[in-house]
Amino acid sequence: MSRFKSEGQPEWERHVEAALSLFGHRNWIVVADAAYPAQARPGIRTLLADMDHFEVVEKVLGMILASRHVRPRIYLDRELAFVAEQDAPGVEVFRHQLGSLLKVRNVSRVLHEQIIHKLDQSAQLFEILILKTNMTIPYTSVFFELDCGYWHPGAEERLREAMAVCEPSE
Repeated sequence: MSRFKSEGQPEWERHVEAALSLFGHRNWIVVADAAYPAQARPGIRTLLADMDHFEVVEKVLGMILASRHVRPRIYLDRELAFVAEQDAPGVEVFRHQLGSLLKVRNVSRVLHEQIIHKLDQSAQLFEILILKTNMTIPYTSVFFELDCGYWHPGAEERLREAMAVCEPSE
């Protein structure tokens, strides 16, 4: 018997649940717009989640937050802040809704090409799951880089400092 819900659940959700049970820090889950390319690098898997972008972002974020072992680092394309309503009707409403959805989260805004480069580098060692939605506004992808949920950067820093001071002699 599977521990994952499956009755009436979209296939992409089952894939995210399965991936989250295996993923750890340095894995990525991306909720992408409709024009996002299917990347060719091994380690990057693209699935169609032909649904409302916000529903998918909200569901993925909720699934990550419900996982005890990982937490999200969220990246958005920096370009999104500069997309004009006249060029992409609906972008202002999108930015407002996304801001409301992510309001309590620390979000990094990075140039799209830099995020793609980070994904490409990460995919050399770690798996990445991309979910394509039906969104047709540019630069609306939401990138979740997974981090350890039970070990925080401050603890890692203290560990490294203690190791530097007390390196055992060989």
